[in-house]
Amino acid sequence: MSLNPQYEEIGKGFVQQYYDISDYPAYRENVVHFYSATVSFMTFEGHQIQGAPKILEKVQSLSFQKINIVITTVDSQPTFDSGVLIFVLGRLKCDDDPPHSFSQIFLLKPNGGSFFVAHDIFRLNIHNSA
Repeated sequence: MSLNPQYEEIGKGFVQQYYDISDYPAYRENVVHFYSATVSFMTFEGHQIQGAPKILEKVQSLSFQKINIVITTVDSQPTFDSGVLIFVLGRLKCDDDPPHSFSQIFLLKPNGGSFFVAHDIFRLNIHNSA
């Protein structure tokens, strides 16, 4: 087991590619190619999903047409199996809704000469203050 010395470049490159695809409704379904058909997990606002087909269903169920994502920061760490742990902090604006902060975590695992998303956790940063 070894640490991947290029973890920073891999993390930033992945985030750029992932959100570029996510920004356009015509391409959004292509995010499924980042995930494994059976062993990828996503938690979207507390809802647990396993496998690329179910993740695609979730992505396609999102009702917004326009999205603008601004990335504030990307932090990456290497894992001992040559993977990369990525934390994203940003702001998104969907259709005519007000902008919201969000956090997303990805765990990329090596797959031959590339990577797949093994784990993905997404949360809007909305605080209930009653």
